[in-house]
Amino acid sequence: MLRHVVRRVSLAVVQLSLLAVLVFLLTSLLPGDAAEVQFNEQAGLDEVAHLRGQLGLDRPPAERFADWAGGLLSGDLGTSLVGGQPVSEIVASSITATVVLASVTAVLLVPLAMLLGLVMGLRAGGRLDRTITAVTLALNSIPDFVLALALVAVFSLRLGWLPSTWLGARGDDLPARPVLLVLPVVVLLTRTVCALSRQIRAGTVTALEAEYTVQARRLGVPRTRLVLRHVLPGAAVPGVQELARTGDQLLGGVLVVEAIFAIPGTATALIDAVQSRDVPTVQALTLLLAAVALAFNVAADLACQRLAPRSEVLR
Repeated sequence: MLRHVVRRVSLAVVQLSLLAVLVFLLTSLLPGDAAEVQFNEQAGLDEVAHLRGQLGLDRPPAERFADWAGGLLSGDLGTSLVGGQPVSEIVASSITATVVLASVTAVLLVPLAMLLGLVMGLRAGGRLDRTITAVTLALNSIPDFVLALALVAVFSLRLGWLPSTWLGARGDDLPARPVLLVLPVVVLLTRTVCALSRQIRAGTVTALEAEYTVQARRLGVPRTRLVLRHVLPGAAVPGVQELARTGDQLLGGVLVVEAIFAIPGTATALIDAVQSRDVPTVQALTLLLAAVALAFNVAADLACQRLAPRSEVLR
């Protein structure tokens, strides 16, 4: 187990390092730069060149990458080309709403998906299973932005029950206004719960047909204990594997939802940075999101390794 942990973490570090190179190359290909964006069309070439020199944009790409990579290793994300403030401050100010939104969604996602998947698996082939399966398949086919617009049209514009955007709100306003989270979290949960619950259903059906479960049923093990001790560990393995893919989908969904509901989070900061060609901020935010996705995949992989031996022993 320890060897697998070391190997998996080492691979993640290599992937993140390669991604850092890729992010730098892609941001270097953006048309224009911060100096051109900050000046209007009437600005002279000398003025643009002077600002470009002040911002260090006239240096060779290899030199700029070396400085940026060295700063990352020391924990320095660089300085914004637009406001001149440390990029770490921009990240810190924008990440609050994103963390809250993703955390609330993740906390609700796992128990809802487990409950729904177990209900479908334990009643596989029945009317309830067929109904839930049909509904989850239909909901999973709806893109996040379409579902978000539909919910806003019904619950905000039509009924007036919930706010449609976060305009005027900040991440630290959530404790006093939790209602702001309702529509974004519902949008994020819908597709992820549907995808994850179907995998847990499949794992539940497989676990119910396993020899150790059949033998436990013959020995008269109570149904509740049978489900918790024998079925649930087997059902969790495909669920955890799907959770890694769901995590990537959830991360992308958070960015889409932030843009739709005008949430002052990472997506807003990233869009603003791209528009102003604030390359250090774009690089830092992109690498941060990639690191979170990699960490999520590593954690899911290690959880599968932890669960799989148990299911083998039970067999």
